[in-house]
Amino acid sequence: MTAPPLFRRIALIGFGLIGGSIARAARAQGLAGEIVVTARSAKTRARVTELGIVDRVVDTNAEAASDADLVILCIPVGACGAVAQEIASHLRPDAIVSDVGSVKGAVVREMAPYLPTSVHFVPAHPVAGTEHSGPDSGFAELFINRWCILTPPDKTDIAAVDKLRAFWTAIGARVEIMTPQHHDLVLAITSHLPHLIAYTIVGTADELGEVTSSEVMKFSAGGFRDFTRIAASDPTMWRDVFLANKDAVLEMLGTFNEDLSKLTRAMRRGDGEALFEHFTRTRAIRRGIVEIGQDSAAPDFGRLQTGAQKKPE
Repeated sequence: MTAPPLFRRIALIGFGLIGGSIARAARAQGLAGEIVVTARSAKTRARVTELGIVDRVVDTNAEAASDADLVILCIPVGACGAVAQEIASHLRPDAIVSDVGSVKGAVVREMAPYLPTSVHFVPAHPVAGTEHSGPDSGFAELFINRWCILTPPDKTDIAAVDKLRAFWTAIGARVEIMTPQHHDLVLAITSHLPHLIAYTIVGTADELGEVTSSEVMKFSAGGFRDFTRIAASDPTMWRDVFLANKDAVLEMLGTFNEDLSKLTRAMRRGDGEALFEHFTRTRAIRRGIVEIGQDSAAPDFGRLQTGAQKKPE
């Protein structure tokens, strides 16, 4: 006897890399009786219809959310508050409302005031991605062995949290629960600051008068290539991330600048011992990341877009 799906109807608002991967993974695992999708542009909605990987594509956010028992906002964090206001009166009682943004404090502040008390608000952040975007970029294996962080506000129904945890676990993710504030501090150093540095380094290379852009591209070493992959991420999403999590990012940026100043002084003094000590300590952190299984030969920003091309890690 086949078990019933975890959710009768899942609504995805937004259909880029993350939304598309959720849809593909949920379909592959039989987690939804029906998957309903909407997207801001008519072109994207038309493409999702062509792909044939969801049950219905509708024109409005309200129509998508209506009668769904799980609603996931797969949109830039800056748009979440307005969408919450738009769909609030169309949500069914006991629906779980979630998101996939990489900032959680701002999402809670912007969404919670509009959501009725009869629904369960469980923000989420799947820590996975590539530099690609758009409806064709998703793939079902994206979340396998990646973390998904849930940040339920105080007094959130435990059963709803457990059900969303079961959903993410079923599509391959490992699930951690944090407060929104702690999440934002952790992600400021592990994700947001690295992106800011990557955007800055690639921008600096582009502005060098003594080095042509063709030389930058032709002679890119591995480190610079990795930075360009990160800096190719969706600019709208990252604009919203830095504005929404600016306090935590600025705090981490201040610490980073202090460390950079120490290295600058060591180089000026010719202090090889200080440089060696710093590089040795950071190398140990890299080894720790590998040892706990959070890296592979094809890390997030280089992962292929289709499971047919590559087996899950």
